[in-house]
Amino acid sequence: MTVPSVLFVCVHNAGRSQMAAGLLAHLAGDRIEVRSAGSAPADQVNPAAVEAMAEVGIDISDQNPKILTVDAVRSSDVVITMGCGDTCPIFPGKSYRDWVLDDPAGRGIDAVRPIRDEIRSRVEALIAELAPQR
Repeated sequence: MTVPSVLFVCVHNAGRSQMAAGLLAHLAGDRIEVRSAGSAPADQVNPAAVEAMAEVGIDISDQNPKILTVDAVRSSDVVITMGCGDTCPIFPGKSYRDWVLDDPAGRGIDAVRPIRDEIRSRVEALIAELAPQR
């Protein structure tokens, strides 16, 4: 049985994609391989995103924004973009999805919580699709 892999991509790899990766890794465990990257990575993960995730018991404070590479896309089964436009390379046989979500950049914790909660709902649906409990 192969483990599906998911790549979350946003521009800075500092907010949405980091929260999505943290939630998927936490909720799916080893049932799904998780990656995240950005087309123009920031220097650090958004502190409000780190705080919002800590509120639900998930620590992403040790994560660093990473540059999107062709290899990351090639080795993923599902590529989920979050506002990165056309910067993601396209390979046949991959499942591409675009999650339209508000950008948490420059926003406080009160604005980031609903983004986190929306991402969690989408991640839960993704887990049900890719790695349902047996």
